[in-house]
Amino acid sequence: MTPILLLLVCLTLGVLVARFAHPPMGLAQGLNWWVINIALPALVLELIPRLHFDPQLWFLVITQWLVFIGAAVAFRLLGNAWGWSRARIGCMTLMAGLGNTSFVGYPLLEALRGREGLALGVVADQLGCFVALAVGGVLVSAIYSGKTPRPREVVLRVITFPAFIALAAGAMVGALGGWPGPAEAILERLGATLVPLALFSVGLRLKLQFGGGQAAPLALALGWKLLAAPLLMLGLGLLAGVGGMVLTIGVLQAAMAPMISAAILCDQHHLEPPLANTILGSGILLSLVTVPLWSYMLG
Repeated sequence: MTPILLLLVCLTLGVLVARFAHPPMGLAQGLNWWVINIALPALVLELIPRLHFDPQLWFLVITQWLVFIGAAVAFRLLGNAWGWSRARIGCMTLMAGLGNTSFVGYPLLEALRGREGLALGVVADQLGCFVALAVGGVLVSAIYSGKTPRPREVVLRVITFPAFIALAAGAMVGALGGWPGPAEAILERLGATLVPLALFSVGLRLKLQFGGGQAAPLALALGWKLLAAPLLMLGLGLLAGVGGMVLTIGVLQAAMAPMISAAILCDQHHLEPPLANTILGSGILLSLVTVPLWSYMLG
């Protein structure tokens, strides 16, 4: 229960500080910088060398892409049928297709499935969801905002992302036998800062702004992200013969709340930011209930 309590306490502290304590400008951005550039790479460098190769690891990656592609197809068809604007279709695709597999996903996975589950979650996040964001997310935001995506920028975004570099370095270290004790201890301490700081930052930015006409798209986006997508990925895994912890983590990562970076993309490209923020805040809160329920059902 301690990791779950830590998650809730840090999230609640962030909400309370944002509401009553008048935090300094840029606090959330500063915390995010540390999480993305220091804590997350350190965690990846610590966990990946311990990971043993399993032929079923493909499931962790492909499920994240299928969640995104499924959202893109479904909301394009629904949007055309119901007369949605291009901005709304783009918003729904990003918010329902990209999951919060790191900031919220890592703490939940560690709490529900321990360090072994967290290591597998890193694979799903970095090779699956992050690449889907860097490639698919950039393409969708550009297409629906009327801009032309630049392939070179997409490639550079992937190969220069600190955690992606750490993933490659960690795999090399694992092949060479792992880290010496002192180095592993330092990485563990640095990586341990991710959970409290990430959840505190999420709490600082958590907003619920329900507006007119948002009920139906909100229900559809969260219905796909929290229920339909993980259910379909579970069916895929069972049909493909995937089992054990790999199946569990693949489904749980597919069931995570919408991604914060997806809402930022919506804001930058004018893809209905108010709707994106409503989906984000509601999804994070609901996922604190739905993800543990998925974990319980998976045994």
